Amino acid sequence: MGAVVAGLVDCHCHLAAPDFDCDLADVLEKAKKANVRALVVVAEHSGEFEKIIQLSERYDGIILPCLGVHPVQEHPTGDQRSVTLKDLDGALPIIQNYKDRLLAIGEVGLDFSPRFAAMDEQKQEQREVLTRQIQLAKSLDLPLNVHSRSAGRPTISLLKEQGADKVLLHAFDGRPAAAMEGVQAGYFFSIPPSVVRSGQKQKLVKQLPLTSMCLETDSPALGPEKQVRNEPQNIIISAEYIAQVKGVSVEEVIDVTTQNAMKLFPRLQHLLQKQL
Repeated sequence: MGAVVAGLVDCHCHLAAPDFDCDLADVLEKAKKANVRALVVVAEHSGEFEKIIQLSERYDGIILPCLGVHPVQEHPTGDQRSVTLKDLDGALPIIQNYKDRLLAIGEVGLDFSPRFAAMDEQKQEQREVLTRQIQLAKSLDLPLNVHSRSAGRPTISLLKEQGADKVLLHAFDGRPAAAMEGVQAGYFFSIPPSVVRSGQKQKLVKQLPLTSMCLETDSPALGPEKQVRNEPQNIIISAEYIAQVKGVSVEEVIDVTTQNAMKLFPRLQHLLQKQL
Protein backbone atom coordinates (compact mmCIF):
# COMPACT_ATOMS: atom_id res chain seq x y z
CA MET A 1 0.00 0.00 0.00
CA GLY A 2 2.97 2.37 -0.06
CA ALA A 3 4.42 4.28 2.86
CA VAL A 4 2.35 4.36 6.00
CA VAL A 5 1.24 7.90 6.68
CA ALA A 6 0.20 8.14 10.30
CA GLY A 7 -2.14 11.07 10.05
CA LEU A 8 -5.57 12.18 8.88
CA VAL A 9 -6.61 14.07 5.76
CA ASP A 10 -9.71 16.28 5.82
CA CYS A 11 -10.74 15.86 2.18
CA HIS A 12 -13.43 18.57 2.14
CA CYS A 13 -13.76 21.68 4.32
CA HIS A 14 -14.63 25.36 4.01
CA LEU A 15 -11.94 27.21 5.96
CA ALA A 16 -12.49 30.39 3.92
CA ALA A 17 -15.97 30.66 5.48
CA PRO A 18 -16.52 33.78 7.63
CA ASP A 19 -17.08 31.41 10.59
CA PHE A 20 -13.27 31.01 10.80
CA ASP A 21 -12.23 34.63 10.22
CA CYS A 22 -11.50 35.29 13.90
CA ASP A 23 -9.65 32.15 14.99
CA LEU A 24 -8.37 30.18 12.01
CA ALA A 25 -4.83 29.90 13.43
CA ASP A 26 -6.24 28.31 16.62
CA VAL A 27 -8.48 25.98 14.59
CA LEU A 28 -5.45 24.82 12.57
CA GLU A 29 -3.37 24.36 15.73
CA LYS A 30 -6.08 22.12 17.21
CA ALA A 31 -6.25 20.19 13.93
CA LYS A 32 -2.47 19.60 14.00
CA LYS A 33 -2.68 18.39 17.60
CA ALA A 34 -5.45 15.99 16.49
CA ASN A 35 -2.98 14.57 13.92
CA VAL A 36 -4.63 16.15 10.87
CA ARG A 37 -1.88 16.31 8.26
CA ALA A 38 -3.68 18.06 5.40
CA LEU A 39 -6.84 20.10 4.84
CA VAL A 40 -8.48 20.14 1.43
CA VAL A 41 -10.20 23.53 1.27
CA VAL A 42 -12.98 23.93 -1.30
CA ALA A 43 -14.67 26.98 -2.80
CA GLU A 44 -18.34 27.63 -3.53
CA HIS A 45 -18.08 30.72 -5.76
CA SER A 46 -15.49 32.93 -7.43
CA GLY A 47 -15.70 35.49 -4.61
CA GLU A 48 -13.81 33.02 -2.37
CA PHE A 49 -11.07 32.08 -4.83
CA GLU A 50 -8.44 34.67 -3.92
CA LYS A 51 -8.99 34.10 -0.20
CA ILE A 52 -8.50 30.33 -0.57
CA ILE A 53 -5.29 30.80 -2.57
CA GLN A 54 -4.00 33.26 0.06
CA LEU A 55 -4.79 30.79 2.86
CA SER A 56 -2.94 28.05 1.00
CA GLU A 57 0.09 30.35 0.73
CA ARG A 58 -0.06 31.44 4.36
CA TYR A 59 -0.49 27.88 5.63
CA ASP A 60 1.61 26.22 2.95
CA GLY A 61 1.92 22.50 3.43
CA ILE A 62 -1.32 21.98 5.35
CA ILE A 63 -4.05 23.87 3.41
CA LEU A 64 -4.52 22.56 -0.12
CA PRO A 65 -6.76 24.65 -2.39
CA CYS A 66 -9.64 23.57 -4.66
CA LEU A 67 -11.50 26.09 -6.80
CA GLY A 68 -14.89 25.46 -8.36
CA VAL A 69 -18.46 26.74 -8.65
CA HIS A 70 -21.08 25.12 -6.39
CA PRO A 71 -24.58 24.31 -7.74
CA VAL A 72 -26.13 26.67 -5.16
CA GLN A 73 -25.03 30.31 -5.14
CA GLU A 74 -25.56 32.91 -2.44
CA HIS A 75 -26.51 36.54 -3.06
CA PRO A 76 -24.83 39.20 -0.91
CA THR A 77 -28.30 39.49 0.70
CA GLY A 78 -27.96 35.91 1.95
CA ASP A 79 -30.61 34.52 -0.44
CA GLN A 80 -29.64 31.31 -2.17
CA ARG A 81 -30.41 30.30 -5.76
CA SER A 82 -29.49 27.69 -8.34
CA VAL A 83 -26.22 28.31 -10.24
CA THR A 84 -26.19 29.77 -13.76
CA LEU A 85 -23.65 29.61 -16.58
CA LYS A 86 -22.98 33.29 -15.93
CA ASP A 87 -21.65 32.38 -12.46
CA LEU A 88 -19.21 30.04 -14.17
CA ASP A 89 -18.05 32.54 -16.79
CA GLY A 90 -16.49 34.83 -14.19
CA ALA A 91 -14.87 31.91 -12.37
CA LEU A 92 -13.16 30.03 -15.22
CA PRO A 93 -10.38 32.55 -15.98
CA ILE A 94 -9.41 32.65 -12.27
CA ILE A 95 -9.30 28.85 -12.08
CA GLN A 96 -7.10 28.78 -15.19
CA ASN A 97 -4.83 31.38 -13.62
CA TYR A 98 -4.23 29.24 -10.50
CA LYS A 99 -4.37 25.79 -12.17
CA ASP A 100 -0.81 24.84 -11.16
CA ARG A 101 -1.53 25.39 -7.47
CA LEU A 102 -4.79 23.44 -7.26
CA LEU A 103 -5.33 20.05 -5.68
CA ALA A 104 -8.72 19.61 -7.38
CA ILE A 105 -11.67 21.36 -8.99
CA GLY A 106 -14.38 21.84 -6.35
CA GLU A 107 -16.79 22.16 -4.89
CA VAL A 108 -18.87 21.31 -7.95
CA GLY A 109 -21.93 19.14 -8.48
CA LEU A 110 -25.71 19.02 -8.57
CA ASP A 111 -28.23 20.12 -5.95
CA PHE A 112 -31.79 19.18 -6.80
CA SER A 113 -33.26 20.26 -3.43
CA PRO A 114 -36.74 21.59 -4.35
CA ARG A 115 -36.03 25.04 -2.86
CA PHE A 116 -33.11 25.53 -5.29
CA ALA A 117 -34.05 23.52 -8.35
CA ALA A 118 -37.81 23.09 -8.58
CA MET A 119 -37.81 23.56 -12.37
CA ASP A 120 -36.28 21.38 -15.07
CA GLU A 121 -34.55 24.44 -16.56
CA GLN A 122 -32.63 24.96 -13.30
CA LYS A 123 -31.60 21.30 -13.18
CA GLN A 124 -30.48 21.45 -16.80
CA GLU A 125 -28.38 24.57 -16.21
CA GLN A 126 -26.77 22.91 -13.16
CA ARG A 127 -25.93 19.93 -15.39
CA GLU A 128 -24.31 22.25 -17.94
CA VAL A 129 -22.28 24.04 -15.26
CA LEU A 130 -21.10 20.69 -13.87
CA THR A 131 -20.32 19.30 -17.34
CA ARG A 132 -18.13 22.29 -18.16
CA GLN A 133 -16.25 21.88 -14.87
CA ILE A 134 -15.78 18.13 -15.45
CA GLN A 135 -14.30 18.97 -18.86
CA LEU A 136 -12.07 21.60 -17.25
CA ALA A 137 -10.83 19.10 -14.63
CA LYS A 138 -10.06 16.58 -17.38
CA SER A 139 -8.18 19.15 -19.45
CA LEU A 140 -6.09 20.17 -16.39
CA ASP A 141 -5.72 16.54 -15.21
CA LEU A 142 -7.21 17.40 -11.81
CA PRO A 143 -9.64 15.42 -9.63
CA LEU A 144 -13.17 16.63 -8.80
CA ASN A 145 -14.52 17.37 -5.31
CA VAL A 146 -18.27 16.84 -5.73
CA HIS A 147 -21.53 17.86 -4.03
CA SER A 148 -24.66 15.83 -4.83
CA ARG A 149 -27.55 16.82 -2.55
CA SER A 150 -30.87 15.22 -3.52
CA ALA A 151 -29.14 14.22 -6.75
CA GLY A 152 -26.99 11.20 -5.94
CA ARG A 153 -27.77 9.03 -8.94
CA PRO A 154 -28.01 11.91 -11.50
CA THR A 155 -24.60 13.19 -10.34
CA ILE A 156 -22.90 9.80 -10.63
CA SER A 157 -24.54 9.22 -14.03
CA LEU A 158 -23.31 12.56 -15.37
CA LEU A 159 -19.78 12.02 -14.03
CA LYS A 160 -19.62 8.60 -15.67
CA GLU A 161 -21.13 9.88 -18.92
CA GLN A 162 -18.49 12.64 -19.09
CA GLY A 163 -15.66 10.20 -18.36
CA ALA A 164 -14.64 11.65 -14.98
CA ASP A 165 -12.28 9.24 -13.28
CA LYS A 166 -10.73 10.88 -10.18
CA VAL A 167 -13.81 11.79 -8.14
CA LEU A 168 -14.62 12.42 -4.48
CA LEU A 169 -18.32 12.44 -3.62
CA HIS A 170 -18.53 14.40 -0.40
CA ALA A 171 -21.23 13.79 2.23
CA PHE A 172 -23.20 11.69 -0.25
CA ASP A 173 -26.90 11.74 0.68
CA GLY A 174 -28.16 9.19 -1.85
CA ARG A 175 -29.03 5.54 -1.40
CA PRO A 176 -26.30 2.94 -0.87
CA ALA A 177 -27.29 1.31 -4.20
CA ALA A 178 -26.52 4.58 -6.03
CA ALA A 179 -23.24 4.90 -4.11
CA MET A 180 -22.23 1.40 -5.21
CA GLU A 181 -22.50 2.56 -8.84
CA GLY A 182 -19.91 5.18 -7.90
CA VAL A 183 -17.72 2.54 -6.24
CA GLN A 184 -17.81 0.48 -9.46
CA ALA A 185 -16.69 3.57 -11.38
CA GLY A 186 -13.71 3.91 -8.98
CA TYR A 187 -15.06 6.97 -7.12
CA PHE A 188 -14.36 7.74 -3.46
CA PHE A 189 -16.85 8.85 -0.78
CA SER A 190 -15.90 11.06 2.16
CA ILE A 191 -17.66 10.65 5.49
CA PRO A 192 -18.31 13.65 7.78
CA PRO A 193 -18.64 13.63 11.61
CA SER A 194 -22.43 14.08 11.23
CA VAL A 195 -22.45 10.32 10.53
CA VAL A 196 -23.04 9.88 14.28
CA ARG A 197 -26.47 11.50 13.92
CA SER A 198 -27.48 10.52 10.37
CA GLY A 199 -29.19 7.20 9.68
CA GLN A 200 -28.61 7.66 5.94
CA LYS A 201 -24.82 8.17 6.38
CA GLN A 202 -24.71 5.17 8.74
CA LYS A 203 -26.29 2.94 6.07
CA LEU A 204 -23.75 4.27 3.59
CA VAL A 205 -20.79 3.41 5.85
CA LYS A 206 -22.16 -0.08 6.38
CA GLN A 207 -22.37 -0.68 2.63
CA LEU A 208 -19.26 1.09 1.30
CA PRO A 209 -15.96 -0.80 1.27
CA LEU A 210 -13.23 0.89 3.33
CA THR A 211 -11.12 1.01 0.16
CA SER A 212 -13.62 3.54 -1.28
CA MET A 213 -13.82 5.82 1.76
CA CYS A 214 -12.12 9.06 2.71
CA LEU A 215 -12.68 11.36 5.69
CA GLU A 216 -13.98 14.92 5.70
CA THR A 217 -15.51 17.44 8.08
CA ASP A 218 -17.24 19.91 5.69
CA SER A 219 -16.38 22.44 8.43
CA PRO A 220 -18.13 24.58 9.53
CA ALA A 221 -21.12 22.33 8.63
CA LEU A 222 -21.93 18.64 9.27
CA GLY A 223 -20.49 18.40 12.77
CA PRO A 224 -21.39 15.79 15.38
CA GLU A 225 -23.92 18.21 16.89
CA LYS A 226 -26.49 20.21 14.93
CA GLN A 227 -26.07 24.00 14.83
CA VAL A 228 -22.59 23.81 16.43
CA ARG A 229 -19.63 24.97 14.32
CA ASN A 230 -17.72 21.97 13.03
CA GLU A 231 -13.89 21.99 12.93
CA PRO A 232 -11.23 19.83 11.26
CA GLN A 233 -10.16 18.34 14.61
CA ASN A 234 -13.54 16.52 14.67
CA ILE A 235 -12.47 14.33 11.75
CA ILE A 236 -11.39 11.63 14.21
CA ILE A 237 -15.12 11.16 15.01
CA SER A 238 -15.66 9.92 11.43
CA ALA A 239 -12.69 7.56 11.70
CA GLU A 240 -13.88 6.15 15.04
CA TYR A 241 -17.41 5.57 13.74
CA ILE A 242 -16.17 3.78 10.60
CA ALA A 243 -13.81 1.62 12.70
CA GLN A 244 -16.67 0.57 14.95
CA VAL A 245 -18.95 -0.38 12.02
CA LYS A 246 -16.24 -2.16 10.03
CA GLY A 247 -14.81 -3.96 13.08
CA VAL A 248 -11.26 -2.70 12.50
CA SER A 249 -8.90 -0.45 14.46
CA VAL A 250 -9.07 3.34 14.19
CA GLU A 251 -5.43 3.22 13.03
CA GLU A 252 -6.40 1.03 10.10
CA VAL A 253 -9.21 3.40 9.12
CA ILE A 254 -6.81 6.36 9.28
CA ASP A 255 -4.18 4.54 7.23
CA VAL A 256 -6.55 3.26 4.53
CA THR A 257 -8.49 6.53 4.16
CA THR A 258 -5.26 8.55 3.94
CA GLN A 259 -3.87 6.14 1.32
CA ASN A 260 -7.19 6.55 -0.56
CA ALA A 261 -6.86 10.34 -0.40
CA MET A 262 -3.35 10.08 -1.84
CA LYS A 263 -4.61 7.91 -4.73
CA LEU A 264 -7.42 10.36 -5.39
CA PHE A 265 -5.33 13.55 -5.14
CA PRO A 266 -1.88 12.87 -6.65
CA ARG A 267 -0.52 16.24 -5.48
CA LEU A 268 -1.39 15.34 -1.90
CA GLN A 269 0.98 12.39 -2.08
CA HIS A 270 3.99 14.65 -2.67
CA LEU A 271 3.00 16.88 0.22
CA LEU A 272 2.54 14.06 2.74
CA GLN A 273 5.74 12.36 1.71
CA LYS A 274 7.60 15.66 2.23
CA GLN A 275 6.21 15.72 5.79
CA LEU A 276 7.54 12.24 6.60
